[in-house]
Amino acid sequence: MPSLRSIAVVALIVLAPVAAHVPARRAVAQQTDPAPPPAVEPSATATASSATPAPIVWPLDEDGHPIFGVDIPIDDPSGTAMHAFHDALRRAGAGQGQARIVFYGASHVAADIYTSTIRHLLQSRFGDAGHGFVMPVEPWPRYHAADLDVTSNYRHWDILRVHAGDTVPQLYGVMGVTLTTEERAWGRIDTESEPASRFELWYAERPDGGTIDVLVDGRLDRRLNTRSDHPTPQYATITTEDRPHTFEIRTRGDGAITVYGATVERERPGVVVDTMGINGARAAAQLLWNAELQSEQLRRRMPDLVVLAYGTNESGDDEQPIADYEIAVRAVMARVQAAVPGASCLLVGPSDRPIMHRDGTAEPRPRTAEVIDVQRRVAHDYGCGFYDLVAFGGGPMHMLEWAAAVPPWAQSDHVHFTARGYTRLGEAMANALMAGYSGPGAL
Repeated sequence: MPSLRSIAVVALIVLAPVAAHVPARRAVAQQTDPAPPPAVEPSATATASSATPAPIVWPLDEDGHPIFGVDIPIDDPSGTAMHAFHDALRRAGAGQGQARIVFYGASHVAADIYTSTIRHLLQSRFGDAGHGFVMPVEPWPRYHAADLDVTSNYRHWDILRVHAGDTVPQLYGVMGVTLTTEERAWGRIDTESEPASRFELWYAERPDGGTIDVLVDGRLDRRLNTRSDHPTPQYATITTEDRPHTFEIRTRGDGAITVYGATVERERPGVVVDTMGINGARAAAQLLWNAELQSEQLRRRMPDLVVLAYGTNESGDDEQPIADYEIAVRAVMARVQAAVPGASCLLVGPSDRPIMHRDGTAEPRPRTAEVIDVQRRVAHDYGCGFYDLVAFGGGPMHMLEWAAAVPPWAQSDHVHFTARGYTRLGEAMANALMAGYSGPGAL
């Protein structure tokens, strides 16, 4: 288990900033099973992402390879953005409650690598209260919920989510995804080696509803009749012995079924981290989620911290005026705060995304800096923190260096990190979230 503190490094090198228009190196294959790298001591503070970065002094591992990532702080002029979250950590650390985080975002969040790193780090210090929210059926190929195994006959389910060109709000649920079927279908969550003692199925009653069988460890726990005169969200809670389990739903094919998700938790103090990322998502997509349903279900998760980690996809939306983008981000932030006004909030900016040319050269993407400026401004106006992913990486164009490293820290698309890079991000962000905390579990 990696720690929240940086560990010693064996050597240092200086990497010069990348020029604005340079040959792009060819990246090697993705690292899939990395050893967690140590955190970087902030020997040089990253400058604003819109400016030319100062030279960064990177540490080296024992094999002489650079360890990327700057331990930047959360930008919080108020100094109070994390107070509610830190209060929850104190309760958890004292054995008196749970601290809950909801992570919204696109593919960086959906991978559940940096979010699971944060989950593990905080749970190791404040207690393990379970995995959190998860879809019981894979909503897309290669769906990943860290430490759990999700399987299903997914071809018998219809997956509803926002797509480009959609304009009408729908009942997408708290994650922005809804599962429906009229067939005999099933979905299963295996907690593998992870203990759990409390499961919850989130579903809907509806006039044409059918029947769902809920099984724990292969045995029928209950049968849910979802037929009702009025469409209504419902929640079925199952408590059991605190140990590894399988949680399964099976539809009987006797009517229409709607499922919004499930939760896997433990009835004990500690930390819960919900990963609610959707590949390709933009923040504005939340405005097409039914506001009443989203608010009800977000309140049910009782978050102490809500993270909105969007912007990488929006950095390529050059046809959208940046003023319109800001209007949408403000509307999303206002909706979240109306639903859970007592929660801390954090906006995580876009990652570096160089423009790659066919001749092998690359240049910074101008809109990335504009998106960062908008998110920072909105975060400050709403009393939230802001975390700058470009600054974390060392400034604009760092993806070229990260992807060319051996082993690589970013993928060859120069957009996504490898598992090694995501793990480092999780360590750095956990450090930032803990900054200023005092109480049980403090370093």
